[in-house]
Amino acid sequence: MPLNILVGTQWGDEGKGRIVDLLSARSDYVVRYNGGDNAGHTVTVDRQTFKLHLIPSGIIHPHTLGILGNGLVINPKSLLTEMDMLTNAGIAVNPQRLKISYAAHLITPGHIALDKAKEAARGKGQIGTTGRGIGPAYTDKAARSGLRMYDLLSADQVGAKVRAHLELINHQLVTQYTAEPVDIAAVVADFEVYAQKLAPYIIDTGALLDEALNQGKVVLAEGAQGILLDIDHGSYPFVTSSNVTATGVFTGLGIGIHAVGKVTGATKCFQSRVGAGPFPTELDGEMALFLRGTGSNPWDEFGTTTGRPRRVGWLDGVLLRYARRINGLTDLVLTKLDVLSGLREIQVCVAYRDAGGNEYAVPPMGVCDLETFQPVYESLPGWQADLTKVRQWKDLPEAAQNYVRFVEKIGGVPVSLVSVGPERSQVVEVPA
Repeated sequence: MPLNILVGTQWGDEGKGRIVDLLSARSDYVVRYNGGDNAGHTVTVDRQTFKLHLIPSGIIHPHTLGILGNGLVINPKSLLTEMDMLTNAGIAVNPQRLKISYAAHLITPGHIALDKAKEAARGKGQIGTTGRGIGPAYTDKAARSGLRMYDLLSADQVGAKVRAHLELINHQLVTQYTAEPVDIAAVVADFEVYAQKLAPYIIDTGALLDEALNQGKVVLAEGAQGILLDIDHGSYPFVTSSNVTATGVFTGLGIGIHAVGKVTGATKCFQSRVGAGPFPTELDGEMALFLRGTGSNPWDEFGTTTGRPRRVGWLDGVLLRYARRINGLTDLVLTKLDVLSGLREIQVCVAYRDAGGNEYAVPPMGVCDLETFQPVYESLPGWQADLTKVRQWKDLPEAAQNYVRFVEKIGGVPVSLVSVGPERSQVVEVPA
């Protein structure tokens, strides 16, 4: 079964980038199927750190072919900047190694300006968007008024299309939000350059992937964000604008139903979130500082895309069960086990309790009303040992092994790998 899927089981930021890097070693194609440059995947190889927002993390491996599917919204400026960054680092990024769907939608400076204006207008009701124009681009897509990568193939028409798009957005910015309009002439000139640079990469990626799968090639679908941010199944309205779930792979890549091998859920050993929204197990004070870190290294809890400090809390087993069901998970990769070293006691949420004293092992109405529940915790002994040099399961402290097994128990799915640091080699295989 050549199609494997990696998804985030939390609010994103689960460490998917380095997991993709590991899984890509055995993949031919690594593909993105949702989101835009609001995602941030970090990969550290030989002390060199790559922060990727659009290009699949697996492209770090020289044998893989990266694909941006039709489910994405793409800021061409961000994409070209990322391509240049990788090229300057000695990684080949060319039309032979990177393909972009003609049906992926474009993000323009107009979308970004509108995103920021809308968020500012919400005042205290802000939902914590990244300000990257993701929501407005998906809104245009649903309204059938968006620009697509296909439009970049018409060099003689792209300027007129971008101009018409920005004229509508400027009218909205000025009349509805009293915001500054976008410089249309400058943006048009930029997009004419983008069209020349990106045209060689644009193809029907769905057809390419269908052929590859039929030939038995191994395809790894790299999800962005996490299930709790899914537009349908997340903590609405504090969600992203795309389908994050594993089932979104098929529509986001333009392929039919193919046999799926693994659906791996990336799960951090604790919970984190960027932006507003409910967070039942959230911590503050010294414990939050312990889990978050200082921001002095890329492993700390600060957003790859926004740089904002993440809200942190204990692992939520109720939401993990929910993620398993929605995605059909086959296994988990547990990240950041090393961060828990030094704690005498570790709490894990095993149920929710409502105001009437009723307890729930799974959310009774999805995750739209999390603020009405209190977490029910179970305490586990912590450990003091530094785990960053551990590479074998037998070398993990007994308390750390017990924590991993407890996560398997409450999640109802086996843990296949545990990470104990940001480097490619800092992983431990978990025996069945």
